Amino acid sequence: MPNPIATPPADEHTLLERAQALAGYTLAELAARANLPLPANLKCDKGWIGVLLERFLGASAGSKPEQDFPDIGVELKTIPIDDRGRPLETTFVSVAPLTGNSGVTWESSHVRHKLARVLWIPVEGLREIPLGERHIGTPLIWSPSPEEEELLRRDWEELMDLIVLGKVESITARHGEVLQLRPKGANSKALTQAIGEFGQPIMTLPRGFYLKKTFTGPLLARHFHL
Repeated sequence: MPNPIATPPADEHTLLERAQALAGYTLAELAARANLPLPANLKCDKGWIGVLLERFLGASAGSKPEQDFPDIGVELKTIPIDDRGRPLETTFVSVAPLTGNSGVTWESSHVRHKLARVLWIPVEGLREIPLGERHIGTPLIWSPSPEEEELLRRDWEELMDLIVLGKVESITARHGEVLQLRPKGANSKALTQAIGEFGQPIMTLPRGFYLKKTFTGPLLARHFHL
């Protein structure tokens, strides 16, 4: 059984080998090996699976706004799947900047940086499977194709235009074909500054960029020939 690893992977090949070694194990087995308490559920511990896997993969970024494996330019994304390999929820990419966006471009954006190279690790996510009994799936390393990047860029530009124009409050999860913007905050008291409709400063909930299931579903299906 794999052991927690402190050293960051030297290259993609090493990272993928480490991830492949985890496939088939349950979350309880890995948590016991890592001495990490198993939460009752993920409601208050959204990032717990990612933290657990990082211990076996040697991630070094922590909560810094860079890729999880900055030395080799790879981001880790766990994705809960159903019994047919389909994603069960949207995938968080990064926090959206709501102020100071003059001159920001897709090329220099956090979203593009985070999605340039991704290690996807599917994890059983059906609610009827107790958390500890859920298995880790086969990993894949992915970069967006030119077509995928174009879809992401179009959505990002549309959403950023609305933010800059002071329309952040009117953005819904329906905006965007593959990328959506929605509130990201543990509670409704965690407000942040944004631009209002008349250019005035307003306080609003923090927002995050999320990949829609219509994007991650076909991505997984292509790779695993579902």
